[in-house]
Amino acid sequence: MENHKLSVKEKIGYGLGDAGCNIIFGAIMLFVNYFYTDIFGLAPALVGVLLLSVRVIDAVTDPIMGAIADRTQTRWGRFRPWLLWIAFPFALFSVLMFTTPNWSYDSKVIYAFVTYFLLSITYTAINIPYCSLGSVITNDPKERVACQSYRFVMVGIATLILSLTLLPMAEWFGGEDKAKGYQMAMMVLAFLGMCMFLVCFATVRERVRPAVPSHDDLKADLRDVWKNDQWVRILLLTLCNVCPGFIRMAATMYYVTWVMQQSTSFATLFISLGVVGMMIGSTLAKVLTDRWCKLKVFFWTNIALAIFSCAFYFFDPHATVMIVTLYFLLNILHQIPSPLHWSLMADVDDYGEWKTGKRITGISFSGNLFFLKVGLAVAGAMVGFLLSWYGYDASAPQQSASAINGIMLLFTVIPGIGYLITAGVVRLLKVDRELMTQIQADLEKRRSNYQELNDYQEQKTADAKS
Repeated sequence: MENHKLSVKEKIGYGLGDAGCNIIFGAIMLFVNYFYTDIFGLAPALVGVLLLSVRVIDAVTDPIMGAIADRTQTRWGRFRPWLLWIAFPFALFSVLMFTTPNWSYDSKVIYAFVTYFLLSITYTAINIPYCSLGSVITNDPKERVACQSYRFVMVGIATLILSLTLLPMAEWFGGEDKAKGYQMAMMVLAFLGMCMFLVCFATVRERVRPAVPSHDDLKADLRDVWKNDQWVRILLLTLCNVCPGFIRMAATMYYVTWVMQQSTSFATLFISLGVVGMMIGSTLAKVLTDRWCKLKVFFWTNIALAIFSCAFYFFDPHATVMIVTLYFLLNILHQIPSPLHWSLMADVDDYGEWKTGKRITGISFSGNLFFLKVGLAVAGAMVGFLLSWYGYDASAPQQSASAINGIMLLFTVIPGIGYLITAGVVRLLKVDRELMTQIQADLEKRRSNYQELNDYQEQKTADAKS
């Protein structure tokens, strides 16, 4: 195997790409439900419809973007240039999405659907190439885990910046005008995210090339990627893995505001401490997988999360110190599987090349990103629909006992069930440490043989001309 050990600078640079994405898209994970219901003024059930409906379009756009990225040929590589090209549009549409026009309700509904759709399209155009980049900057499985650990630490820093600053900036910029406050705060964060994308573009390099280049059309690539049985299973894992965390994130503001009955300042502290916990969890992933197979770490962490999350329902929400401490610990556990998940996606991409002879990185990661966005949509929609079902009323001075119980379930038991399902899906994967060692050795041999054949043919052509 070639020595594809990455420098700390490149690992940080790669991590800044997802940091840029999350300082923008993280606002959706943490605040979009609360923003749309309590600031923008949409009905909770309509928010659920909005978050789900755009995913239908993603079913078409995601594989197309993956195919486009696979076929991109520039001096910067296949995936890097998209970070440069899409950084500004992504930032722009994020600001527009968090802008509340002073229009009629029906017009605002149309505006919300259009701006969320535009943001989703640019998210696809920048995040599929970015995610694909992780599998072509190194082919060393340990370096991939290390790289993803750096990535999620950087994501944690970005999310910490977001959680510490968005609400205070919204109050500072807007005062009583919360709509203006959110718009201006998002403008600052979007600019910062755009700069992070540009730094990522400048610092990373693409190194891994397919063992045997393919020039098949999109239909052939889609047909061949389905031959990778582990890819089909990682799609299911992606869906199941993201839902519990997204549900809890979407319910956090409701939990702090209505169940714990705390202020916006406390919500900032609460969310920020959770982010610090997630940063610690990201660093633990590398430590644990140096000793144990990543599939085992993934499985047992989710079992522990299922127990811990369900138990959270029975804790007194007014015991503030205890709740904050337990939430901090819960987030440490929650984040351990994240670097492993993305490292597994790259391993599954290698498995597909090893099994089928074709490396279809863009389409492979576009499928994962589509299921990730489906998970985000399902989580957000579930929060919206269940809040409506339990009688949540954003304009009420106090919520009913039914609404409070619904918020508690969304914050605790429902994610716990999701973690348990995720643990079961992990058992379907077989790309363990031993198999990946064999795969990397075989692929390295193919690349060497292909290069030798190319060199022989080029020499033969040169001899014939002379």
